[in-house]
Amino acid sequence: MPPLFTWEFAADPYPAYAWLRKHAPVHRTTLPSGVDAWLVTRYADARQALADARLSKNPAHHSEQAHRTGRVGIPGERQADLMTHLLNIDPPDHTRLRRLVSKAFTPRRVAEFEPQVQLLTDRLIDSFAARGTADLIHEFAFPLPIYAICDLLGVPAEDQDDFRDWAGMMIRHGAGPRGGVARAVKKMRAYLLELIHRKRADPGEDLISGLIRASDHGEHLTENEAAAMAFILLFAGFETTVNLIGNGLHTLMNHPAQRAELQRSIAAGETGLLATAVEELLRYDGPVELATWRFATSPLTIGGVDIPVGDPVLVVLAAADRDPARFGGADTLELARQDNPHLGFGHGIHYCIGAPLARLEGRLALATLLTRLPDLRPAADPAELRWRGGLIMRGLRQLPVSFTPESPRG
Repeated sequence: MPPLFTWEFAADPYPAYAWLRKHAPVHRTTLPSGVDAWLVTRYADARQALADARLSKNPAHHSEQAHRTGRVGIPGERQADLMTHLLNIDPPDHTRLRRLVSKAFTPRRVAEFEPQVQLLTDRLIDSFAARGTADLIHEFAFPLPIYAICDLLGVPAEDQDDFRDWAGMMIRHGAGPRGGVARAVKKMRAYLLELIHRKRADPGEDLISGLIRASDHGEHLTENEAAAMAFILLFAGFETTVNLIGNGLHTLMNHPAQRAELQRSIAAGETGLLATAVEELLRYDGPVELATWRFATSPLTIGGVDIPVGDPVLVVLAAADRDPARFGGADTLELARQDNPHLGFGHGIHYCIGAPLARLEGRLALATLLTRLPDLRPAADPAELRWRGGLIMRGLRQLPVSFTPESPRG
């Protein structure tokens, strides 16, 4: 069996996942945190597990007490009392909270947000386009979704740089100062509680105001639930998109012929190939490597393997989306792929509620970059690129590029 969770594995986990799909599709392993968990790697098994009500999202069902020390879940959320959000609860509370968020996070609201996302995209590209070089993670893929979700939530512009700093600490996954993640999450919670108070007194048309209005009209949403919901929308809404944009650009630069065809299609004003390209990039090297934690509440069988009560189960989306039993040419990038029911945003009742926003940001980011900087090319040896540590997300630490400097725009 190939080694898991090494730096070499982080750079390219797909050969190891292919081995697991073939030889141990439901495999019990010890994670870097010391927690034992089952990895589910085949597509059919993954879909079953993602929709199985016997797999709870609540860490209280863990047979061990690792969740009390913060070794499962999102770093820092337990210490900051931010556990009551969609990724950690089951029906009926999940149903109630998701219904509330759905009222405020509608496809129509996301569509109306497109001009603001385009404005943010162009503004960020303006900051480096005349220079001829950039780090597309730090200067583009990271700030775009953080500012976008802040705008959507209703965080005032003068406070958004604080959120950028806190978010940057959270996604370092241990690379920052000791205790930095917990401090950043606590600061974020304190700010969100204060913002909720202000929005209750003076609501606007933003997402937090929408949550408050839904709560005030009969649905019950506690103050801490509102803070936790804003936190998870921010956390899940930015890091996923950072990696979608970063991984997507990295993939396109490594597939010049398909990238050229995509650029031709965008220049012609077509939208079809861009839409399928985003879906294929989500499948081929998606932003979420493993689905978030699940815990068996009763004995169950996945892929012929018996899972005891209380055991954690981690569905490996990156492995399932390269399963040749479901996808023809599974290890081949096909931007025009039509039959593509990938699991990049999950499946079942926990399907990512922010998927429309992530798709919108992905489409605008890729189309605008490829149009304004058409000869974008890597500026570092592939062996020098480093992928962030961490169990759930898959993303680059940096992506240096060079390009012909853009002439000043009128």
